[in-house]
Amino acid sequence: MQTSGATTRDRIYVWDPLVRLFHWTVAGGVFLAFFTEDFRSFHKLVGYTVMAAVLVRLVWGLVGSRHARFADFVKGPLEVLRYAGDVVRGREGRHLGHNPLGGVMVVALLTTLLVIGVSGWMMTLDMFWGEDWVEDLHGVAVDLLLFGLVPMHLAGVLFTSLRERTNLVKAMVTGFKEYGEAECSPGETGDGARAGGRA
Repeated sequence: MQTSGATTRDRIYVWDPLVRLFHWTVAGGVFLAFFTEDFRSFHKLVGYTVMAAVLVRLVWGLVGSRHARFADFVKGPLEVLRYAGDVVRGREGRHLGHNPLGGVMVVALLTTLLVIGVSGWMMTLDMFWGEDWVEDLHGVAVDLLLFGLVPMHLAGVLFTSLRERTNLVKAMVTGFKEYGEAECSPGETGDGARAGGRA
């Protein structure tokens, strides 16, 4: 990070290409799946594509780049609650990758996508044909995703973008988070894990 007086914006590389590809593949896939429910073959193709992306992301969360790894942002309940309290008081620390609340959202989204994908696949099998509970599970998970998690995720992105004066949507396109010196001083960079915004 540069901190010279001549620097007005610092660009910090955070999201690797696979993370960005996963994010937009899932976003586009969920959008397409919602509007193609009556077109079964295409709907299934989209669903399987999203499932493949989720499975790749799970592996990448173990062996990928620093901020892609679950170990970087999945925290215990106490740390999550402590961080939430700091947010309320307006004194939360900076995180280059996902913050603890963002980590909770990532886990919730991945889990819900897995439930949707697996239950959708089960609905195509003879052994589960006509089983109401499978269809109900699929529908509840879809509703949770579309009307719960996605709005919360978007609200979190907007809140953090405004709070830290950075464009998180752009960051998920370019891989770089950008901060002015006022938003990212040398004292905030610490060990390098806390230097910028949250996603």
